[in-house]
Amino acid sequence: MPPPQVLRVGIIGCGEIAQVAHIPTLGFLSSLFTITYLCDVSRKSLDFCRSRVAGGHSVAITARAEDLCSSADVDAVVVCNSDAFHVPHALLALQNNKHVLVEKPLALTYRDIDALAAAEQASSGTVFVGYMRRYAPAFSAAIGELGGVDKIQYVRVRDIIGPNSVFVDQSGTFPRRFADFPEDASKELKDRTEALLEHAVGEDCGVEVSASSKQMMFILGALGTHDLSAMRELIGMPQKVLGAYPHYPIWSVLFQYDGFAVTYESGLNSVPVFDAHIEIYSADKIVRINYDSPYVKGLPTTMTVRERIGSDGYQERTLRTTYEDLYTKEFKEWHSCVTSGRTPKTSIEDARKDLDIFNMIMKAGFA
Repeated sequence: MPPPQVLRVGIIGCGEIAQVAHIPTLGFLSSLFTITYLCDVSRKSLDFCRSRVAGGHSVAITARAEDLCSSADVDAVVVCNSDAFHVPHALLALQNNKHVLVEKPLALTYRDIDALAAAEQASSGTVFVGYMRRYAPAFSAAIGELGGVDKIQYVRVRDIIGPNSVFVDQSGTFPRRFADFPEDASKELKDRTEALLEHAVGEDCGVEVSASSKQMMFILGALGTHDLSAMRELIGMPQKVLGAYPHYPIWSVLFQYDGFAVTYESGLNSVPVFDAHIEIYSADKIVRINYDSPYVKGLPTTMTVRERIGSDGYQERTLRTTYEDLYTKEFKEWHSCVTSGRTPKTSIEDARKDLDIFNMIMKAGFA
């Protein structure tokens, strides 16, 4: 039976990202989605988010992901809670034959990726990973502007940003933070996170498990996935890591490709600036994808092209093809994939490649 054109969505996790991006965006896209169910361990978060759902229709709430995933009133599930629960709740959705959009990181261990792949194979549901930056039109146009990967001389990937709370507090969405978490839920989150990071660092990467290595693995999943997944879609997988300083709060990596190198620099500081871009150099042209905070709706992703004209001329142009924000583009693509049966480019197997790059960075920086 084909999915309905208006997908009934259940959201697992009613925290900041759901309040700032997911609930408003799904509400604006009412011709494609309707929110029917919310799940969170905080009752105050549930009540608040239910009041924010557009349309005035009845929305069920629960503290149990099992209830939401098994509901006949849910066609598709958005998993946007703490990272440690992405895999178990995505598995629940697939076991109930629901389509699921999982916020990044999809997973931090190969065993979890394998479990998700097996569950998707056995399900009529599908997995779409929320790498929203990769759905920007400017991103898609960049390599086409250069004329192919074979013309690249050098690439710089940068994502050094100020406190996220600054952008969130100025987003105009007025999110609320609650702390009425049951003690057992808080303990389960802590224990799951610790076990997940220990396995990812010690078993998969094969490096010493320490506070520093666990912190780096966590933040590669939290922030690094944006840039590294975009990097590999644009120019493919690196051959190896030539050097790495993988330490909080600002880290850097030098990747080797066939005929050129890539500098990846990322981190957090207290300056309220969102400095995120990918810059690609060729002999006669430099193409830069400029990202701004996704928490402020309508800030465009643009492409700046600087190029040689004639023998000694120069031209610089900035292209903005749309003001449509990245979450809107992403959700529209998810809807298209679900209703058409198309496999998304941000699939489980695609997300596995992030783990390959994490592994390379951790071994280079901690071995």
